[in-house]
Amino acid sequence: MQRIVELFVARNNERWIRGQGGYEVGARHYPYMVGIHVGFFLSLIVEFLMFERELPSLWPVLFIIFVGLQIMRVWVIASLGRFWNTKILVLPGAHVVKKGPFRFLRHPNYVVVSLEILVIPLMFGAYFTALIFALLNLIILCVRIPMEEAALREVTNYKEVF
Repeated sequence: MQRIVELFVARNNERWIRGQGGYEVGARHYPYMVGIHVGFFLSLIVEFLMFERELPSLWPVLFIIFVGLQIMRVWVIASLGRFWNTKILVLPGAHVVKKGPFRFLRHPNYVVVSLEILVIPLMFGAYFTALIFALLNLIILCVRIPMEEAALREVTNYKEVF
């Protein structure tokens, strides 16, 4: 449910950014990223049910970490405001956000997602899903982050801030 709400927020933010003269970068890899995330949830369900996994003894600890990650996600989204999106959207002349978790990390949303991709499957004993999708996520981020940073350096004050 949370992901669906996030997609609506992202769509509204995209309309606003495009209305201000912003544009998308990296559209070619975006379907792969979506595929990884859809595949992740399907794999998680299949692995848990097919292999009749039991909840690990560390489940309560992992759940607390998961809740912390959700709080961090809300902090990221609130800090970015209308600039938060699942796509790489840049607005020429915009000032990059350097508040909230961005004071400490360049890409806190990617940290949250990467940790979720490990923690959620581990909560359900889905070790194959954790390993496979952590690697796939790493690959897509190795493409996405340099592309995003190059676009931000080109049209915003990114190089002065970071």
